[in-house]
Amino acid sequence: MMNEKNSCSNPVGRISEASLQTSLLLHLGGGGMLGWKFYDADDYHPEENRMKMQKGIPLNDEDRIPWLCKLHDVLRRDVASGQHVVLACSALKKVYRDILIQGKDDAPLKCDDSGKEEKPVEVKLLVVHLTGSFDIISGRLLRRKDHFMPPELLQSQFDTLETPSAPESFIQINVDKNLSEIIATIMETLK
Repeated sequence: MMNEKNSCSNPVGRISEASLQTSLLLHLGGGGMLGWKFYDADDYHPEENRMKMQKGIPLNDEDRIPWLCKLHDVLRRDVASGQHVVLACSALKKVYRDILIQGKDDAPLKCDDSGKEEKPVEVKLLVVHLTGSFDIISGRLLRRKDHFMPPELLQSQFDTLETPSAPESFIQINVDKNLSEIIATIMETLK
């Protein structure tokens, strides 16, 4: 979730059951408790990334960084307009989460209509790191239908995952909890 005070992202959406993740994030962001704008980062993958995953080929940094930069631009735009945001995203590495916050170092500066450089908008991120065992997650992925990432890629995501740690702003929640417990934990953190 993102805003000027607190923001929250699920950087490892692949760890949560698809229905749990969608229920959780839509409840928090889509007119539920928070009423914040909701984005599913999977909707922003270019077709090349989707095709690569469909073929069982894991994405690498070269595949993910442009996707993360696009997501940063979406978040920055909404934060600049005062919009609160929930983002479901598999930002598996710290550098990926840094890109969501800061963009890429060599990205061009934005200019306003008068040609003056705009002050960069600060995107703050609270990572909601949903965790679970490989067996639980694998079982949940096997029940997921009509998604471009096959369950066979799960091991590559576990291998890539860099669990959030200080000084990152994050909470960790096990997906073994029920939906109401997970929502209550997130809501308490946002207070």
